[in-house]
Amino acid sequence: MERDFRCDETTVAETLCGKVQGYFYHETYTFKGIPYARAERFLKPVPTERWEGIRDTTSFGYVCPLLRQEKPDGELRVPHRYWLTSEDCLNLNVWTPGIDQKKRPVLVWLHGGAYEGGSSMEQIAYDGDAMSRIGDVVVVSLNHRLNILGYLDLSPYGEKYRYSANAGNSDIIAALRWVRGNIENFGGDPDNVTLFGQSGGGGKIITLLQSPEADGLYHKGIIMSGVIPPQMLNAEDGDSRFIIRALLAELGKEETQIEELEYLPYSVLAQAYEKVAPKLKMEGKYVGCCPKIGAEYRGFPLSKGFRSETKDIPLIVGSVFGEFAFWKLPYDKKKLTRKDGIAVLEESFGKEAVESVLPLFEKAFPHRNPVDLTCCDTIFRGPASAYIHKRCENGGTVYSYLFDVDFPLESGKPAWHCSEIPFVFHNTDLTPYANIPGITERLEGQIFDSVIAFAKTGNPNHPGIPNWMRSTPDTEQVMMFGENTVQRSNPDAELQKEMQPLSQIQFARMMGQMEIKH
Repeated sequence: MERDFRCDETTVAETLCGKVQGYFYHETYTFKGIPYARAERFLKPVPTERWEGIRDTTSFGYVCPLLRQEKPDGELRVPHRYWLTSEDCLNLNVWTPGIDQKKRPVLVWLHGGAYEGGSSMEQIAYDGDAMSRIGDVVVVSLNHRLNILGYLDLSPYGEKYRYSANAGNSDIIAALRWVRGNIENFGGDPDNVTLFGQSGGGGKIITLLQSPEADGLYHKGIIMSGVIPPQMLNAEDGDSRFIIRALLAELGKEETQIEELEYLPYSVLAQAYEKVAPKLKMEGKYVGCCPKIGAEYRGFPLSKGFRSETKDIPLIVGSVFGEFAFWKLPYDKKKLTRKDGIAVLEESFGKEAVESVLPLFEKAFPHRNPVDLTCCDTIFRGPASAYIHKRCENGGTVYSYLFDVDFPLESGKPAWHCSEIPFVFHNTDLTPYANIPGITERLEGQIFDSVIAFAKTGNPNHPGIPNWMRSTPDTEQVMMFGENTVQRSNPDAELQKEMQPLSQIQFARMMGQMEIKH
């Protein structure tokens, strides 16, 4: 059958606020920049006003302003797009195979960048066309307020600022309400919504699970490298008056002038914040830019407990082998013998540490050269494993995975943070690094089909992979996606414990490397 590649900009769909015009191309109907809510600075979002006529939605909407200017770097590893910014950024994008009443599964993408940066269209691999078309699903991605616009607690200064600490979360919940009320007109099923997100996007899913106001708006979740260690976030709690007073002082304002923060140019506000926040953060004080514990958010579950109301939400939780090992490998792994690899390890970590860890590493990853221990993740894998065990103890259904593959960069660079995203979206053809001869097509099919199966049924199993068992409180059943995808029980549990002393070395190395974009 001949595929339809015509481009037609006359596609119109109905929303509760009015009609929107998208376009049809590549067998997919696409709508970009649909407003889902509106909000004044620091305040809770409110519904979008109804419009007359047909609104053009063929272009991406504004993305949230960032605290600091990004610089193009590392684009081969994480190909990016850059876009116009504005505080008027509460908009979303929809890809669908049909403007009909088929009630397809809906997947809502939450972008990475912690709670400070990123956008719905930032990475090239975020494009939802292939996922929608090949998976016969509706894909939604969204922008929301970030950094001090979305997460800065001003509540001690008045009731009007009650929701300022978690305004970004409120935006996401408003977007999910839009999905609930409108997605059926785009061929989607409002009663079958799967959240999926990577890094900060995965963290936002954890946050939503801990947010009572989000209950009932989603039904499944896929958390990719999103169980973020506490040391990588600001304090979830604490007195916000320290940062607010410092910010006002830097701006030459008094506390009685708090409302002026609502009207200052964002660039002025951001510059002042960047001057005063680092010192307070080093002192362990709350400085915003992440969710804050309160009535709207119950706190990180590993320290504050899981909400029983969400135990029936099935999850996929995982990470990648190399995560933040972005540094350029100083060796050609293809030419290293096992003995050579051990020598590199001893130079990095010391002979005593290597002697205790290496046997466990080779047990967990028998297919790898010992030198890969220098890249083995110590940031995300441990917390993810702890999260999985605890959620299972609380009655949750969790499927665990590890993305464990080498790419044809730097003579076999292990998977890094974000590198699995093209496989999830079925977009490896858009990202040059992801194309591994003889591996990519099969691996992409395995991962993508698991995502689609999970979105449809809550179970990621399909004929193309070994039986993926759900984890239990005692046994983490890990699907290790790689050159030879296998299911293993607690494959690296002992290694995780023994690796902890090495994590400080890796964390210091990570903090000293190039600025990481998500």
